[in-house]
Amino acid sequence: MKVSIERGALLKAMSQAQSVVERRNTIPILANVLIEGDGDTVSFRATDLDIEVVDRASAMVSRGGATTVGAHTLHEIVRKLPDGAMVELQEEPGSGRLEVRAGRSHFSLATLPREDFPVMANAEYDCNFSINAPVLRRLFDKAKFAISTEETRYYLNGVYMHASDGASGPVLRCVATDGHRLARIDAELPDGADTLPGVIVPRKTVGELRKLLDDDDAQIAVSVSETKIRFATPNVTLTSKVIDGSFPDYTRVIPTGNTKRMEVDATEFAQAVDRVSTVSSERSRAVKLALDEDRLVLSVNAPDAGAADEELAVAYGDERLEIGFNAKYLLEIASQVDRENAVFMFNASGDPTLMREGNDDSAIYVVMPMRV
Repeated sequence: MKVSIERGALLKAMSQAQSVVERRNTIPILANVLIEGDGDTVSFRATDLDIEVVDRASAMVSRGGATTVGAHTLHEIVRKLPDGAMVELQEEPGSGRLEVRAGRSHFSLATLPREDFPVMANAEYDCNFSINAPVLRRLFDKAKFAISTEETRYYLNGVYMHASDGASGPVLRCVATDGHRLARIDAELPDGADTLPGVIVPRKTVGELRKLLDDDDAQIAVSVSETKIRFATPNVTLTSKVIDGSFPDYTRVIPTGNTKRMEVDATEFAQAVDRVSTVSSERSRAVKLALDEDRLVLSVNAPDAGAADEELAVAYGDERLEIGFNAKYLLEIASQVDRENAVFMFNASGDPTLMREGNDDSAIYVVMPMRV
């Protein structure tokens, strides 16, 4: 194999590949990236056996072939090469070495046989549809903060993607929850997605997918089976196993009878919560909200560290209410608001609170209160 590729294209492909590769591997081949040169394209394939990413880039292929080399090492080398450099990758048959040359730099890297590299089996995908990158980005970006990190409840360690019925018709819905807060995000259901089986996309896959979604003009081809999900652009294909488990009935958690309505400037609210929670030394950082006629007082009382309070002007016309929350949860939910105002719907101090962006029901959040 002998290929020449521009440093920027190689760095982009290797960044995607090496982030899938785990730092610690008991199987040596899983630390490697599979490089295949053919025609005028070179592809880079990496896997951790649960996720596989294939990144294709244009290159001058003098001699086709394939080899595998340490993903993190090659990424570091390319990262440190000068901008605009042409990088030559060459392996002589049977040498067991990949020669990397750029300008006056030369590296000789150990390789492993390409036959040992595990390639994820192709699944029969039951559902195929196409969706704009910004739409998919919004679905996952707004939901992922609520993914659980508790390994025992593995079925909560991802984003539940499924077709559902929204207020104005069929929707593509992403839901995540950790039992303390919940995010439910809707988008218009794309053509062909009505047969979508509900799948739980793992946390790591959600992180890797984010790198495919930066181009606002990109169309993402999504293919789903009961065990796998694939996201593809013309240059990158990300395939992942889905979490084998049943996502709980999240609709039972979303309150429907909350009538006490508070509207507040989302940025001002987040900044005020951040300021008053500074004095709290506890991990939970409880913050109390005291609501009265068009007035909100945020307060924190930490006996060891001190106390703080701040008053905000809000739109609120119901009876007086005091309710406590984990400050971190409030900050994460407030940071999801793209519009100017956040609307909180309360019931009582011990009941879940609903939050949405203005009058938009396509993104709703639920947060459980805590005693303060």
